[in-house]
Amino acid sequence: MCEANAYLIEENDNKLIMESVDTVEPEGDGVRLVSIFGDQKYIKARVHSLSLVDHKIFLK
Repeated sequence: MCEANAYLIEENDNKLIMESVDTVEPEGDGVRLVSIFGDQKYIKARVHSLSLVDHKIFLK
């Protein structure tokens, strides 16, 4: 599987906000995350970085 976990960077802490993310789409002034299970979440943030080897998405 190639899904990743999404984390929100908050004051030197990485808060897990969604597991098994399949899709990250820009939407308005944020991003919409969709998991492999069909769960969706809108986060008012931007992509900070991706760690593809570690399957991590960092939002800020």
